[in-house]
Order: sequence, then structure tokens, then C-alpha cells
Amino acid sequence: MAQSIKVQPVMPAVLNAEPTGSLPGKTNCLSQLAYVHRLRDSEANYNQHQYNLSMQMMRNREGLNFPLKMGMELFAARQVGRLPFLQSSNVMEDVLLGRDEMITFEDYLGVPENYEFMRQPHVVMEKSLGIL
Repeated sequence: MAQSIKVQPVMPAVLNAEPTGSLPGKTNCLSQLAYVHRLRDSEANYNQHQYNLSMQMMRNREGLNFPLKMGMELFAARQVGRLPFLQSSNVMEDVLLGRDEMITFEDYLGVPENYEFMRQPHVVMEKSLGIL
């Protein structure tokens, strides 16, 4: 059985101190020394970690066939395309992972990818097809 992943704080060994002004893409001393809580990384990878644990449990209990089948179904569910101006609700993926009946933090606080907005469909399609 694989060992659990422990999140360790990361501190740079050498600070990148440049005399020039820092650009948005470059790191400066303050951003290198800024304290990042260990739970941030843990929470960012929570769903992937839970998926890996459940697949490992299924592999131990059911054999290799079930995790392979589940992986192929998830791959197929993620390949379903929408028109570029429509947001995907990822319902098939949520049903396969068992998250369809759970009310999570993102459901009621509205992260930006869940906002309902409508762009001009003709403009978006022309841009995606390279007509513009």
C-alpha cells in the first residue's frame, strides 16, 4: 500500500533578489518569503487525492478491471464537448465520482467558473472557427 502524501512547507534555499522592478510573472523576495499555509496545497489537491484513494481501494477489493473501466468512463465524460460560448456543468463527471448529491463550498459561494453569463454566440463561434 502506498504511503500517504505529507505536505511540507517549501522555503527557497536562495532568494532571487534582482535590482530591477518585478514584473507580474516574475517572483520577488516578498513572494518567495510569503507564508503559505500547508492546508492550501492539501485542499487544492483534495479531490484528486480522494479519487486516487478510492481507486486504490477498488483495485484491492475488485481487481484491476474496475479502476480501468472507471478511468475510461471519466475520460469519455471529460471529452464531451459544448459549444464554446456555453459553460459546461460537468454533470457526468460529478455523477461518476459521486459528487452529484453533495453540496460543497463552491456550490453556494459561486466561484467564477460557475457564474452564469452569456457571451455573443456568433462572435465566439467566429473567433473559434478563425473567421474573424
